[in-house]
Amino acid sequence: MSFQVTKVIDGDTFEVSPKWNWNGKAGNIVRPTGYNTPEEGKQGYNAAKERLAKLILGKEVILKNAVELSYGRLLCDVEYNGRNLADNFPEYK
Repeated sequence: MSFQVTKVIDGDTFEVSPKWNWNGKAGNIVRPTGYNTPEEGKQGYNAAKERLAKLILGKEVILKNAVELSYGRLLCDVEYNGRNLADNFPEYK
């Protein structure tokens, strides 16, 4: 199913619309698998957040292969433009 990215929270977390449903839970926050960017206050945080926003904010993504819920976020593969989103962040793998 396709979702629109409505907000970028940080370099590896964003919100989507409509809400996703997984294992009886629903939400709109997504944490992609395959990469991990610096946390707020760490070097590289702003650059990673801006990069993700330029790439997917307002765009359509596909959520696949959900793994788990972590802190209310759906942890799953994210596809954008036919590629895994993590492929755009090789330095954070």
